[in-house]
Amino acid sequence: MDAHSRSIGDLLRMWRKRRRLSQLELSLDAGVSQRHLSFIESGRSRPSRETILRLAEPLKMPLRERNAMLVASGLAPEFSKRPLTSPDMKHIQEMVDQILCAHQPHPALALDRGWNILARNRTVGVLTEGVDPSLLEGEVNALRLTFHPGGLASRIVNFHDWRDQVLCRLSHDIDITGDKRLIELSEELKSYPVPFRRTTSSTPEVPAIAIPLILNSRYGQLTFISATTVFGTAVDVTVSDLAIETFLPADEQTRSALLRYASSTSDGQMRR
Repeated sequence: MDAHSRSIGDLLRMWRKRRRLSQLELSLDAGVSQRHLSFIESGRSRPSRETILRLAEPLKMPLRERNAMLVASGLAPEFSKRPLTSPDMKHIQEMVDQILCAHQPHPALALDRGWNILARNRTVGVLTEGVDPSLLEGEVNALRLTFHPGGLASRIVNFHDWRDQVLCRLSHDIDITGDKRLIELSEELKSYPVPFRRTTSSTPEVPAIAIPLILNSRYGQLTFISATTVFGTAVDVTVSDLAIETFLPADEQTRSALLRYASSTSDGQMRR
């Protein structure tokens, strides 16, 4: 059954089970009686806006899904959902561009919940050099670009380790959001051929704080540590879904290569 056609009781029960909470546990966390919660799930009671929002908090539901719960109960959405390109989101666009520009010469991307690239700074070009041009047309998906045979896959030295940790993160996103599109994306990525080559002992050592992205390039082998930034306390669905992914140099060779690449490109505009 599609999420849009589910009743408020179905949605509430689905999210409660996804979070592995009993009715009693959720009722205590939300300050709603277990009897009332049971009536909502069974369809015998229709909750108020306040009750739905109180239940959504301990369930850690994304804003998009909170809106869906309200709509399923016949109520108007609580949180706005405007595309990043709309005129009244211009200040958010400018903020994103400032953040991406501030990360120069480190590659940085603005992503939506589906890992689609909304904007990028010019240094991202050092990552995408040589990829199939078709992967950079239209709506560009960062994970498809990474793992597609025509993308970065053949250049990633530690492909298996990097693939495992990214798929694990994607699985976490699916657990948090229940987004069908992410499930389909995960299945697509897993269907791509996996290079036989594995990381060798010649792989540069980096501090054991995170799995690095080790990439072959015309500047030699580049080693990055990725970092993710999100907007806290967002009350707009689009903004709450936004993430800034930055690739920081893990060694001096990579740092020097990024500076050389940045100095060789004169176009300072953000890419969309």
